[in-house]
Amino acid sequence: MTAHNPTFTQKFTIAMIGFFAFLQVYSVQAILPVLMQDLQASEVQVGLAVGATVMAIALMSPFMGMLSDAFGRRRFIIGSLLMLAIPTFMVGMARSVDGLTFWRFLQGLAVPGITVVLIAYIGEEYSDNIAGMMSLYVAGTVLGGFSGRFFAGHLHEWIGWRWGYGVMAVLTLVGAVWVLKSLPKSQHFKKSQNFQDALRLLLSHTKNRHFVSACLLGGCVLFSLVGCFTFINLHLTDAPYRLLPSHLANIFALYLIGMVITPLSAKIIARFGMTDTIIFAVICSITGLFITLSTPLPLIIIGLTIMSSGVFITQSATISYITSHVKEGRSLASGLYYMGYYGGGSIGAWICAIAYAHGGWLYAVLTIFGVQLLALGVVMGLMKKA
Repeated sequence: MTAHNPTFTQKFTIAMIGFFAFLQVYSVQAILPVLMQDLQASEVQVGLAVGATVMAIALMSPFMGMLSDAFGRRRFIIGSLLMLAIPTFMVGMARSVDGLTFWRFLQGLAVPGITVVLIAYIGEEYSDNIAGMMSLYVAGTVLGGFSGRFFAGHLHEWIGWRWGYGVMAVLTLVGAVWVLKSLPKSQHFKKSQNFQDALRLLLSHTKNRHFVSACLLGGCVLFSLVGCFTFINLHLTDAPYRLLPSHLANIFALYLIGMVITPLSAKIIARFGMTDTIIFAVICSITGLFITLSTPLPLIIIGLTIMSSGVFITQSATISYITSHVKEGRSLASGLYYMGYYGGGSIGAWICAIAYAHGGWLYAVLTIFGVQLLALGVVMGLMKKA
């Protein structure tokens, strides 16, 4: 394998790793009204079930980064995909909202072994193609995020959501086998020699103002995305829309626009720079968010499309920013970034649940807007011009 000319199979495999990593992270969003009824749960309880996965990802990410820096990349990616299939199957066996939340939490514990480690792998093995390969990875996560919601919604109407999660567990196992056969071994990995070295890198990263600001920005990004795409489902199941789970699943097809937008973000970044691209993307997200306050369903869908496109570009640019500015301890840096990123998503699920319970979709939108203003402040005030 060379850093200069990744093959089609390598590109496809990187995208598919992103796909399977995110297939389960948000899948329950399309069936939240069903879960509330079947498990007799409140808005806040199902919000916590959504947030459980992202909280587990946040907690595990820095530790997985340290372990991977010490023991390698490929084995963690493959092993984590295999482990992810188990709680995915058990989600379908949950008999209470607490059980659902528990298995969702275990799903999240497996994800950093894929996401955190893969970002470090890309930075090492494709050093001359970071933006392009990272865009393929993010595009894969976009497809996975959509497919999880799409499969959950439609499988529920075909065979029930419980059996549906069994199907998705099998798909995850298939993905693990593909990666086992197709992901090349690391050629440029440098082992971190001891815990003291990892601790030194940890302190170095946490003292880097630009890196910490990127982590904070990531938290704002996922706060907005989780808050928006969790509670818009409850909004659209109320009058006058009263959409079914399959209808909600179809709306998530707008996520696929990210598969087009995200690869293009590499060209946008190359022309305008990372920070200017992020500012533009956050403003787009804010614009789309307020469009969702419209009453006509087509306008809401347009708003969600604009909002999510801005988020995808922001995410791609932020990851590229980190990989370009961190030269050692990349896996640990990825872990710290994801701790901030998913920590923000978990808080978003909880805070927006409270906002929605008190004031419906309007309060949720205003909450997300406040966080996006914070994101703009972080980019313009703290991040290095790049």
